[in-house]
Amino acid sequence: MLHPDMTAYSILDRSLVRRGSDPGAALRETVRFARQAEELGYHRFWVSEHHSVPGVAGSAPTVLAAAVAAATSRIRVGTGGVMLPNHRPLVVAEQFGVLESLHPGRVDMGLGRSVGFTGGIRRALGHGKDAADGFGDQLAELLGYFSGGQQVHPGVHALPAEGLRPQVFVLAMGAGADIAAAHGLPMVIGGGARMVDAVARYRAGFRPSVWAARPYVMVAVDVAVGASAREAALLQLPEAWATVRSRTGGDFPPLVPAGEVAGMEMGARERAYLDESLKGKIHGTEDEVAVALGALVEAGGADEVLITMNTYDLDRRLDSYRRLSTVFAG
Repeated sequence: MLHPDMTAYSILDRSLVRRGSDPGAALRETVRFARQAEELGYHRFWVSEHHSVPGVAGSAPTVLAAAVAAATSRIRVGTGGVMLPNHRPLVVAEQFGVLESLHPGRVDMGLGRSVGFTGGIRRALGHGKDAADGFGDQLAELLGYFSGGQQVHPGVHALPAEGLRPQVFVLAMGAGADIAAAHGLPMVIGGGARMVDAVARYRAGFRPSVWAARPYVMVAVDVAVGASAREAALLQLPEAWATVRSRTGGDFPPLVPAGEVAGMEMGARERAYLDESLKGKIHGTEDEVAVALGALVEAGGADEVLITMNTYDLDRRLDSYRRLSTVFAG
């Protein structure tokens, strides 16, 4: 079972668009959702970075994080994450310096090493597919701006970042776990098949730093809670179907109602992709989810769980997160 006094629970929201709505509404809903998350007792509220995806409004995470931080007062706010290969470290440092100055002690700088999904997006961003290979160097430069010790551009200072300490996380995709360990940073990892090995490698290679004295593991997982396991499982269908569409049609469309997805006639290929998309997700009643999360936390030695669930029906989404809050609150 869970030990709520030992594990923090947080939320990542990607500002997904719903059919019949628009990106502006999705962004405003993210801000509203952050206020609700704060009331429910969640530890952090993060937003993400996606470019040129019709069903995802979250393209500028530091701008959106600023709006979330201004609308809340206690919950930590950050990014999950800013994709560092898409940006210059100086600009990222300046942005988070402004955020931390405006909201001291509440800002998280979650960083990823992904690049644009397509060649066209990468060209528009001005960075090639191999930009991720330089993530370690980019990260060192970025952290140096906060300490005042970056060596890449002598005499250049990121103001007002210098001397500030937002909490830094590395999204452990690919080599991310090793990079996080080498720089002495907390890491975020999905709760998939490779989680245990990656966490073990991270803990073994961790070098204490001014950013973290010990390893810190946040496990990201999609969790839905309902009055029944069936009700909870339905909540996860809209985003899973959008993922199927992204793999079969090249786009990630706005979310549609769960019942509509459940009633669709799918071909074997679509069904296989849907089943794959649903793998690793957790759903059930409060008691069932408590058992599953307890096992996940124990397997990954997680210090924190980052919940990523989204669905078409906003009221049902809030109900799921409310039910989950009773699990970690005891």
